[in-house]
Amino acid sequence: MQKRFVFFPAIIILFILYFTVFGERGLLRISHLRRDQEEMQKKLTDLKGENDKLKREIEALRSDRRYLESIARRDFGLVRGNEVIYQFPQGDRKAAQPPAAPGAPVPAKK
Repeated sequence: MQKRFVFFPAIIILFILYFTVFGERGLLRISHLRRDQEEMQKKLTDLKGENDKLKREIEALRSDRRYLESIARRDFGLVRGNEVIYQFPQGDRKAAQPPAAPGAPVPAKK
């Protein structure tokens, strides 16, 4: 009879502990939710920074003529009417290097 009085409360305690740790609102679930919240906060911070950067770029596109000109030159290859463009062939970079000074060691070829 005494074993029954010890066994029954032990089962109830184990049952409560199980749901405290593994249940839908248990410690493991809370840990996962906190980790997810931290990740979302980091993403939110990153997105806010990117949003601010894009707002600054929009403002520069609206008001800064030099910025517009730099984009037109870089992305579209546009030039002013009085500029001359020199284009060089994209040859081997090693051939374009200056010769080594006399007496300098010559690098070994692979």
